[in-house]
Amino acid sequence: MDLGIAGKNAIVCASSRGLGRACAISLAAAGAHVTINGRNLEKLKEAADLCNAAGAHGVKIVQADVSTREGQDALLEATPQCDILVNNNGGPPLKDFRELDREAIIDGVVMNMVTPIELIQRVLPNMEKNSFGRILNITSVSVKMPILGLDLSSGARAALTAFMAGPARSIAGNNITVNCILPGMFDTDRLKSSTATQARLRGVSEEEMAETRASSVPAKRFGTAEEFGELAAFLCSAQAGYITGQSILIDGGLFNTSI
Repeated sequence: MDLGIAGKNAIVCASSRGLGRACAISLAAAGAHVTINGRNLEKLKEAADLCNAAGAHGVKIVQADVSTREGQDALLEATPQCDILVNNNGGPPLKDFRELDREAIIDGVVMNMVTPIELIQRVLPNMEKNSFGRILNITSVSVKMPILGLDLSSGARAALTAFMAGPARSIAGNNITVNCILPGMFDTDRLKSSTATQARLRGVSEEEMAETRASSVPAKRFGTAEEFGELAAFLCSAQAGYITGQSILIDGGLFNTSI
């Protein structure tokens, strides 16, 4: 399926690994010119190679912390004419809410709420000028259902969702969409890390803990990064222009709802 975004310029934040990298690969395969971002240069080069193998040409690498103004400047200098923005960032580590001080809470809100909003503000003028824009925020299933220990991450991502609900409608008439993808448990480094933490707390092996977590999903498995990337690419497509202001779950049925 031709997604109609060949030649479009895409910025994918925190895309050196995991779900961000999967988004970059799928967008590259659809013909978009991709700028990837992360703090580990070696991982970025690996991600660029995967994008090129998928059909990309001249992937741009920006080694920077996207939560800083300097990092954002570097991204926009590399891709000043941004048509597609995928907001992604690391989240606060698993921690009991009682252990969070003011500085930690502010850092979490900056990472998972303030930074995406700042980037949206900065890419919007070009999208409005060209009457085309696709903005995708990677949040979490925890926005819909609590995950103990991820309270700060969940709160900041939920705040981003609520904040952008109004603006998403206000810019829809200019062929600019804003959507969120809410991933459940995906087979990524972050999942492996949280599984190891839970295994240690419960006194079981990581393998046992992984099996327990996978069995809690109605699909009886973890999602793959490739599945996530393909959904993201479609939501950034020309055909998805009538989908906006939505929070789309991809969780194997984990969140128990009738609709």
